Amino acid sequence: MAGAGLRAAARRWVPRRDHGGPRAASSSPSCPGCGPPGPGAHCPGAPRSAPAPAPAGGAAEPSAHLWARYQDMRRLVHDLLPPEVCSLLNPAAIYANNEISLRDVEVYGFDYDYTLAQYSDTLHPEIFNAARDILVEHYKYPEGIRKYEYNPSFAIRGLHYDIQKSLLMKIDAFHYVQLGTAYRGLQPVPDEEVIELYGGTQHIPLYQMSGFYGKGPSIKQFMDIFSLPEMALLSCVVDHFLGHGLEFDQAHLYKDVTDAIRDVHVKGLMYQWIERDMEKYILRGDETFAVLSRLVAHGKQLFLITNSPFSFVDKGMRHMVGPDWRQLFDVVIVQADKPSFFTDRRKPFRKLDEKGSLHWDRITRLEKGKIYRQGNLFDFLRLTEWRGPRVLYFGDHLYSDLADLMLRHGWRTGAIIPELEREIRIINTEQYMHSLTWQQALTGLLERMQTYQDAESRQVLAAWMKERQELSLGASSAPSTTPPTSRGGWCASPTSTWPPSAACSTTAWTSPSTRAAPPCSTRRRSGWTSSAPAA
Repeated sequence: MAGAGLRAAARRWVPRRDHGGPRAASSSPSCPGCGPPGPGAHCPGAPRSAPAPAPAGGAAEPSAHLWARYQDMRRLVHDLLPPEVCSLLNPAAIYANNEISLRDVEVYGFDYDYTLAQYSDTLHPEIFNAARDILVEHYKYPEGIRKYEYNPSFAIRGLHYDIQKSLLMKIDAFHYVQLGTAYRGLQPVPDEEVIELYGGTQHIPLYQMSGFYGKGPSIKQFMDIFSLPEMALLSCVVDHFLGHGLEFDQAHLYKDVTDAIRDVHVKGLMYQWIERDMEKYILRGDETFAVLSRLVAHGKQLFLITNSPFSFVDKGMRHMVGPDWRQLFDVVIVQADKPSFFTDRRKPFRKLDEKGSLHWDRITRLEKGKIYRQGNLFDFLRLTEWRGPRVLYFGDHLYSDLADLMLRHGWRTGAIIPELEREIRIINTEQYMHSLTWQQALTGLLERMQTYQDAESRQVLAAWMKERQELSLGASSAPSTTPPTSRGGWCASPTSTWPPSAACSTTAWTSPSTRAAPPCSTRRRSGWTSSAPAA
């Protein structure tokens, strides 16, 4: 990327004691970001508080030299990023974190929910409302909770929740809380308080986050798309208790909200909504049919492993593919109980008949056209002999669908990430491209010029460090205080990074006109921002 080249260029420059130095001729001298020094000058994408160059007359020579290098680099950034450099990434493309030859893939596997069946966002408010009402009616929570409505802009996947502290926040791959990302209820928590809560550090010990599926002993990571209404409801309930001065046990509240969300699934409420109006809730069914038919036409073997019940899957697949959908799959497994399906050897496969009744006969082979329930991956591998990289499995949950299969069994995996389309559109904007490139260039300047240690030069370097931090946070504005009853919410920041923890060597897969979102995301003061890879 251009930013990396600029960063290297900044490091190669040799400091000079005159005020001259390498200067790139600006093709647009009138550009507010690359014109002559002056108060408030900044490149597109730079924060409003970007430091202005020092006045030409009274500055000490070393600091004037630093500001000259600063302006040179800004002009260079502008010249290297013409408007046509944006929109380089295709939002509907397939992105791979590892090399893969589809010619070598013989077997394709799929999850069902949010993989073969893509659901409309209108499903989330109904999950939120149903779970909220369960809390009031069955768990006897205060009636005042009913005033809260689902805010789709409040949270994104990948956030962590500290159960004992009631904090929803972003934690990076190195287990550090990202400052400016912590919320208790619906209110931001000051950075100083966050550091104090964790004993004067931003670091969360490994033992608190040791659960491989994001379920540590005191911290939970929300990874699947169904967790969006759960995070929103959890924050709304905490907000109500805090706002009304009600005492509560954090662990009890967390468990009650989690159980209420689970009841929406276990009691079949969500399945009923979707079955009543599949046109409303299921998206792009024709694309699902096209993909599956094309794979079968090219001699590929297909299998389906889902936690959903057969009656629900059957109705959805009939809607998307047709009554003969089972003839496309060599193996169909429902109510698989993932993620334990991938780790627990004890549960055997059971065969289901057309009415969903269980058979008692022992399963010695998995037959095409038949329906199986539960089971485990080890028996699945033994009965099918589908092993290693010739298998490509698609799912929406990086942990329970994908990581185990790749790390333990060598399958190739693909992540269906609906949010990625929007993230790539943000990356393609001129503001994002300039912000990212200027951040890289500024980093290079800091690395090269840190040898200047006189008092005035240290002030200049401190100003650059502050600007770089603001670029990283995308925090040029304060957070909105929009209440949860409004659909206003916060605006996402265009400045985001791709956490190393998200790079699980999976293939981020989207079919034509699809979408996709990074599993690990970032909470900014100006809103939650999910992260996207710079492909």
